Parts: sequence; C-alpha cells; structure tokens
Amino acid sequence: MQHTSVSGYLRPLKWLDENLEKAIILVSYTGMAGIIFVEVIRRFIFNLQAPWSTSIPVLLFLWLTWFGASLNVKQRSHLSLNEIRMRLPYTGQFLCLVLDAILWIVFAVLVIYFTIDQVKLAHQNFAIVPGTDNVMQWWFYLATPLAWTLIIFRVLQNLLEDIRCFKRKEDFNLKPIVMD
Repeated sequence: MQHTSVSGYLRPLKWLDENLEKAIILVSYTGMAGIIFVEVIRRFIFNLQAPWSTSIPVLLFLWLTWFGASLNVKQRSHLSLNEIRMRLPYTGQFLCLVLDAILWIVFAVLVIYFTIDQVKLAHQNFAIVPGTDNVMQWWFYLATPLAWTLIIFRVLQNLLEDIRCFKRKEDFNLKPIVMD
C-alpha cells in the first residue's frame, strides 16, 4: 500500500525526468517562432515592429540550444565516436564511457563557472533586454548554467546505467535515440 503512495509522489519527478528538456525546448521554440511570425506580419502589413522583437528570440535561443544539448546528452545522440567504440573490447567500451563522463563533467563545470559570472554581472548591472523597459537579460543568460547543470545530471544518469551494465556484463547502450 505504501509503495503505491510513494510512486504517486514520485510521478511528477518521473515526468520531469522524462520531459523537462522537451518542455523547455517547446516553450522556447514556440516563443521564438511566434514572435518572429507576428512581427514579420506587423512589419510588412502594418509597418510596425516591437523594438524587442529582434532581441527576445535571440535570447530564447539560449534556452533552446542548451536544453537541446542536455536532451542530446540524455539520449546519447550528441557527437560521439560510437563506430570506433563499438569495435573495442567490452572493457575498452566501458573505459571510453567513463572517460566521456569525466570529460563532460569537467567541461560542464568550466562552462557553469564562467557563465555564472555572466549571469551575476547582468543581474548586478540591471542589464535590460534592448527594446524593453523591464525584461532582464540575466533571466535568459541563466539558461546556460542551468542547462549545463542538467547536463551533468544526465551524464551521471548515463554513467550509472553504464556501470550497472558493466557489472551485469550486459551490452552498453551505444546506439543513440535519434527520434523520441
């Protein structure tokens, strides 16, 4: 009986785990496309254009790209050398997967470290999106450290799966999920 209630509590977390990147990508892309579509019509039909219509889509692209990168890491569809890796002996495959995880984490920590400074700087200087009166740039810049933190989480999820497979002597998931 308790197991059912626990799984009920975990259901939102499971949904987030499965859909977080997709939801952020969908909202970002829809926002970008919507703004561009409406503003093109306004520009060519009514000779009007919102002054922020060229700034916001570019900044939304940060959310789209970095959370898209996280989704690709999660699905293992990022750039990798799997053709070579699949030809290696089993232990070599595992060591390459561990090396991948280490390199991803080191790179992510560097990205997070340096982009947090950018977010802080934009926040402390009250940097406003050009063409707006009160839309803060740091809201958009926050996408980079957040997404790279999620990339670390996805890398660790994949690494745990790889370690489980290695302990059980099961084949590794070296084929990326291209369409989900």
